[in-house]
Amino acid sequence: MFQVQGHCGICRVSGRRLMSTLKEARRRAVLDKIIRVDHAGELGADRIYAGQMAVLGKTSVGPMIQEMWDQEKEHKRTFENLMANQRVRPTVLLPIWNVAGFALGAGTALLGKEAAMACTVAVEEVIGQHYNSQIRELVDDDPVLHADLLEILKRFRDDELHHHELGLENDAEKAPMYNVLSSVIKAGCKGAVWISEKI
Repeated sequence: MFQVQGHCGICRVSGRRLMSTLKEARRRAVLDKIIRVDHAGELGADRIYAGQMAVLGKTSVGPMIQEMWDQEKEHKRTFENLMANQRVRPTVLLPIWNVAGFALGAGTALLGKEAAMACTVAVEEVIGQHYNSQIRELVDDDPVLHADLLEILKRFRDDELHHHELGLENDAEKAPMYNVLSSVIKAGCKGAVWISEKI
């Protein structure tokens, strides 16, 4: 009888250890996914603004685009450091996002300032929503444990939403075929987020 109780006690302890190990593995997978996809997103944003600056850098909106670009560079550096510190592998699609981001930024800028701003509004809306989703996920898990990462995500989300507002203030909605352009860019961003989370 004592042996049975002993075995049950061992089972309970082993069960708790297993549950703890599974929870840690799940938490690690979530953090890896967040850092990987956010790094990819910030690299994409960096390249979009690089493309916009290549076309519009010497126009009246050049200084504003440069300011937004400087913030995206800081975001990218932060996630590069997080990837190194947490040993998170980047998405294998970084070379594609590098080229695609620049092409999107330069391509919309070639259509005019309004189209460039429409691109900014669409991208930053998706990224702001994405950061909000990640913030909710981390708060639901453990807001104390994730306090440092939550602070980063909230600050970067606020920067992205500020860029969104700047785009609207600078005639984004006057771009030719604004609704179509915005919908296509948003769909592309959401697809890039989804696939970067996976690979």
